[in-house]
Amino acid sequence: MTSFKSLGLKPEIVQAVEALGFEKPSEIQEKAIPPLLEKPQDLVGLAQTGTGKTAAFGLPLAHLLDFSKKQVQAVIICPTRELCNQIHADFKDFLKFIPKAKTVAIYGGASFGGQLKELDQKPQIIVATPGRLMDMMRRKKIDLSKVQYCVLDEADEMLNMGFKEDIDSILADTNADKKVWLFSATMPPEIARISKTYMHNPVEVTAGTKNSSAENLEHHYFIVDGRQRFAVLKRTLDFWPDMYGLVFCQTRRQVIEVAEKLAKSGYPVDALHGELSQPQRDAVMKKFREKSISVLVATDVAARGIDVDDITHVIHFNLPNEIENYTHRSGRTARAGKSGISIALITPAEQRKIKDIERKIGKKMEHSQVPAGDEVVKNQLAGYLKELIEAPVDNKSFTEWRAMAEKELAAISKEELIEKILALKLKDIVTEHSNAPDLNRKAGRGSRDGGSSYGSDRDKFATLFINLGEMDKLDKGGMLRFICENSNAEGSAVGKIDVKREFSFVDVQKELADDIIGQLRGAKMKNRPVKVEVAERSQSRGGGNRNSGGGRNKRKGFKKKSFNKSEGFERKRKRKYTK
Repeated sequence: MTSFKSLGLKPEIVQAVEALGFEKPSEIQEKAIPPLLEKPQDLVGLAQTGTGKTAAFGLPLAHLLDFSKKQVQAVIICPTRELCNQIHADFKDFLKFIPKAKTVAIYGGASFGGQLKELDQKPQIIVATPGRLMDMMRRKKIDLSKVQYCVLDEADEMLNMGFKEDIDSILADTNADKKVWLFSATMPPEIARISKTYMHNPVEVTAGTKNSSAENLEHHYFIVDGRQRFAVLKRTLDFWPDMYGLVFCQTRRQVIEVAEKLAKSGYPVDALHGELSQPQRDAVMKKFREKSISVLVATDVAARGIDVDDITHVIHFNLPNEIENYTHRSGRTARAGKSGISIALITPAEQRKIKDIERKIGKKMEHSQVPAGDEVVKNQLAGYLKELIEAPVDNKSFTEWRAMAEKELAAISKEELIEKILALKLKDIVTEHSNAPDLNRKAGRGSRDGGSSYGSDRDKFATLFINLGEMDKLDKGGMLRFICENSNAEGSAVGKIDVKREFSFVDVQKELADDIIGQLRGAKMKNRPVKVEVAERSQSRGGGNRNSGGGRNKRKGFKKKSFNKSEGFERKRKRKYTK
């Protein structure tokens, strides 16, 4: 059996690891540590979140650095404040038995002056988020000229969060002879670019399959009606009464709406989104870590850096726009050798995305059925009975009360007592889920069997004219994000996107067109008001694809139609009373 001692680490580091209770290295640690100790070299390490990447680079740094020198020798860059603090805490443990070792955490949302005081203590290791590190460098408060090692942790997440330019600047401004260690869950093209630009013949180590998900993680999807997503979510939460999980939505507005509706229904839940202040975010995460709430509803960006090992489920209320984000989301569960379940709620039109996800994770996603109502009641009962049977009892504490209970219950039979207990505990669950409707939808033609549902359902879409285009630095993905982030629309509600230079045509589901137009009308793009109108089709687009450019003359073939909210309301009202 491989041990930390056999990897060649210094005795004081092995002592620190043993004090933490670790007996043998994880796969990524076993593969990464030996080459890093063997000789100075660049390294790319690919492994899922929760597989021990921090120790994979932290223990070699503890072994290699000269802690008798009071200068910055290593900088570790990570995407979020939470991860920054976690790495900082881990390094304190790794360096426990090394005198004069000093590590400082630098991140936004905290006192600038307080962090400067810590830097005055001449640390050998800095753990930082890109933005605050760049700020310190611009103000010449941090000297990275003698840095020997630069570690990029969760590199793919940093790129997804828009830190590409910051990372480029930091790597370009640090010591040219430094070694770069890059750790990532996936290997998108931008990671390969960093490797080619800033690294020299890096050794690559992979734990598991590249871009894959953890072996102990199950992947399921439910096919549902888009209007029934919340009902399906509630039933899913009820089916697993011991769930400790994350629910992912595409937009901040959806996160707030879903969390509020769950809270009103009595679920222990809170929301995590980008508009929370740092103290508010810290308070939410504190409640989640302490398990005073068991469900956290979040956006992709807000969930970056969540480092909680016991998460049992990840539920995708909506699929992410970028497939890579599915891997990041799912990686929040099945960590540290534990098992986990990932469940995606998809519409028939979204089934075509399943194959793309399967290729990315290297696993099959199981098409599962939304639990039936009686299955929910059965699971709730089983959970309660287990809790009842395993409840610890201190007989001495209840001696004087037991006689009173026996006297009061003497006239009640065992059968009647069981019925009363069940009535008290399960009344609401039975009421809600008895004779509950089937929430499953049948597979559509936009499914795994091939073909797209869009072409055959063309008459179900309306075309919108939007005064945004390539000059606003938007492509089809950017336009989709803009629409979803500024309206209640889900990705499945949007069809063909045709981005021109100064404007775009976007197909949306007809029944949602009025709402989407109304919600987008208050939006702005770089302080420019967004204009949205219905475009009536008078002839075909002439073969333009979703990413085509084109000049101003390509608007012909469409006739703009004026729209106002009162007209939309009148149309809705006529439909309602003429059915």
